[in-house]
Amino acid sequence: MAKFGLIGYPAAGSQSPALFSAAYGGRYAYEIIEEPDFAVAFEKFLREDFQAVNITAPHKIAAASAADWRSPEVERIGAANILVKTDRGVEAYNTDVAAVMSIANVFIRLRSAVVVGFGGAGKAAYDALQRIGIKTSVLHHTDSMDFKSDLVIYTLPCAVPGLEKIRCKYLVEANYINPVCQNLTGIKNSYVGGKAWLFFQAAEGYELMTGETPDRESMMSDGATHIYLKI
Repeated sequence: MAKFGLIGYPAAGSQSPALFSAAYGGRYAYEIIEEPDFAVAFEKFLREDFQAVNITAPHKIAAASAADWRSPEVERIGAANILVKTDRGVEAYNTDVAAVMSIANVFIRLRSAVVVGFGGAGKAAYDALQRIGIKTSVLHHTDSMDFKSDLVIYTLPCAVPGLEKIRCKYLVEANYINPVCQNLTGIKNSYVGGKAWLFFQAAEGYELMTGETPDRESMMSDGATHIYLKI
């Protein structure tokens, strides 16, 4: 029987298994492949009866390179968060872009944005904001955090020196397992946690993985995740 899963490292604490179970009423197996070496995880994906897998940090760029076919989003940013086995080989998709667009479009009158971190999630966030038409800059972990912006999308897995200096109207954080930005005093309006990002990318991505429409209401209401956009 076909199964699904998540490749990442570390992956302990991921809510993907519960969210996937909620999406399809527990009808499909979903297994975490926690492996620091992407090549090892990818070989397991190919060898076993996985139909598709989610990809999380730090393997999104490696996943894009390993695929036989890449969606336009993956071609643009060089990172994938979904791999699917098909008749033409392994296909790579990126639904992080759509997730960030869904979240950012809720905010009012955004003129500027800063993406902190430029791994797979950061590349997706930058691409999404560019497509919306928001003037966006990128900061790396070694850059100064002493800035002001309408929107900040924080994609680093941990806090960096000077984090408390960030000043913005809205902040979106990708990491929902160990968030570091939720109590920053420089956020004027709203903080949006990574569970919102998780939901939006999963709602679109699961259909690519299974070919079946997920139950979005169950994904939001059964305790697998809690979505809130307090704008």
